[in-house]
Amino acid sequence: MSSTIKFANVILERNERSVGFPTLYCTADQPFVFDKEEGAWRLFDRGHFDFTTYFNSLSVMKLARYTDATRFFLHLEVKGAACTYRQTVADALSAHPEVLEETEHVFSASDDWQTLDVELTLLDGTVVAGFELTCDGPVFIQNSYYSVEIPHELRDVELALATTTFKKEEFIEHNIGLVRTEILESDEDIARHFSMHVIDNGRTLDAEGLAGGRITISPNDNVGGAGGFTRGMIEAMEQTPRATHVLLMDDDVAVSPESIKRTYNLLRMLNEEFSEAFISGAMLNYEIGDEQWEDTGFMTRQGTFAPAKPPLRYSKFEDVIYNEAFSIPKEIAKLDQRYAAWWFCCIPISVIEKNGLPLPVFVRCDDAEYGVRCKPRIITMNGLCIWHMSFHVRYNAAVERYQTTRNTMIAQATTGFAPKSDFMYEMRNNVRLELKKFGYANAELVLDAFEDFMRGPEFIGTPGVAEETFMRANRNKEKLVPFDELQRQAHELGLTQFDLVKIDRQLIDSDKPRSRVERLSDYAFDNHQRLMVNEGQGYAVIPVLGWAYPAGVIRGKKYLIVIDWYNRCGAIRAKDPVRYAAIEKRLKDDLKRYKREIAGLRKRYAAHRDEFTSVAFWKHYLGM
Repeated sequence: MSSTIKFANVILERNERSVGFPTLYCTADQPFVFDKEEGAWRLFDRGHFDFTTYFNSLSVMKLARYTDATRFFLHLEVKGAACTYRQTVADALSAHPEVLEETEHVFSASDDWQTLDVELTLLDGTVVAGFELTCDGPVFIQNSYYSVEIPHELRDVELALATTTFKKEEFIEHNIGLVRTEILESDEDIARHFSMHVIDNGRTLDAEGLAGGRITISPNDNVGGAGGFTRGMIEAMEQTPRATHVLLMDDDVAVSPESIKRTYNLLRMLNEEFSEAFISGAMLNYEIGDEQWEDTGFMTRQGTFAPAKPPLRYSKFEDVIYNEAFSIPKEIAKLDQRYAAWWFCCIPISVIEKNGLPLPVFVRCDDAEYGVRCKPRIITMNGLCIWHMSFHVRYNAAVERYQTTRNTMIAQATTGFAPKSDFMYEMRNNVRLELKKFGYANAELVLDAFEDFMRGPEFIGTPGVAEETFMRANRNKEKLVPFDELQRQAHELGLTQFDLVKIDRQLIDSDKPRSRVERLSDYAFDNHQRLMVNEGQGYAVIPVLGWAYPAGVIRGKKYLIVIDWYNRCGAIRAKDPVRYAAIEKRLKDDLKRYKREIAGLRKRYAAHRDEFTSVAFWKHYLGM
């Protein structure tokens, strides 16, 4: 028995991103605006409107892979001036949509809504299909969508959305409103099979005012993203009716309700091969709305997190196609260390039952560890995404130096996470990198993390420790001050030539080459700190980002002024060979201890795996 399901709405949205980046939705030579009186979108005047875009093309190649789809259809409703419809297709090498002239259909001018239902024509190698409208004047469009036929019944799906928040009311309240109006109050099938669990780690939301109608607000201790999402998983498993899938989504994101709807519809169609796959939404840049930062990631051999795809811009049609046709490179596939980040990740409850719950690591590495542990097939698709602030505007040493160092080691020792990654190399490299840049406070954070890892699973599994240690890391990290205070401090130190008015991004991000002798000297003496070769002269301006290493600029300097240009703050670092030597000694002592204790430590962590990932442990840990 075959089934036909409405899979994807043709959407034009009203928000900051759609105004700033309209080609995510439609490429046109005339504007398109929402007409409140008509309750429909108006293609403003005589012109050409191409819907073969990131959101409004149909991912036929991926649907054929993930489902048993046999036929694809378009339902279109228009009225107004005369207009002509033509279907479009694109293959893996298309720079522009190909128009199929034989599919042409002419709508006569009419004040009444006219409907077109057509089966899409596919060519060999078709990646996406879409359509265009050529209008003689203003045309209205509404209630248009793609549907898919599969040769069997649809799967029964109960989708639970779980989002964890900590004092991000502006984001979370907006997303709750979108879910309520666009999903739960819609006339689509998802409205009857969807619930939302908001885990309020900050206990600041108006639970009584926001909850209701299949939306629950759960005040929670501050247990980080790992604890909040785990509570969401447990609530999804214990709700009535019981969820079949839980969609994890960050709180500080913007989301299109259509991405959630398509996720639900896709779950209903999945074939057996992908029945227990994770559906992963891409991270687009909150401020540059057509820019993709990550669409699944992987752990490198060096022990770092990396995106599986290069950066893409979805206002460029060739990038829309590249994203769909992309296959994981062999070198990444061989590592077998991919994951789907939890800014938007849909996980089957059956997978949670088989693999257990996440680890109690507060923030950072929780999603990567879980993805690598479960080793699912991962589904990605155009139109499944969120918008998130990019990494460089929210760099936090407490996260990158403390949490990342500690949690990757905990994960590897407990569940065998990323066995091909060398987290000891990454730890030592980060200490060395911070020391070369006089980032002593942040180098000490790395060692704090290393030492807390060596305190063992009994320490890590104690309720309250995760929050306490993260707060400690935030207290101990390098303190940045506003620009006016930074300027004052520089002049107080005698750096009278430093003038923020004359600083620009080019200067902050610049570097200069080093000779081979200079490289060897820097390697041997860590920027003239080991053996106190010289105390240095002058200053250099460098980025705050921990992974930046402008080696040529910083060598031989006495002061380094680190700049967070986006947040308009910074700090002044002074060369301190005494502090450098103390950190070097601490690192050596820690490595000796690690060598003595690591075998037993790994056994202790591994012995706690079943406990740490159990419902019983987590209910106690969360005070449920």
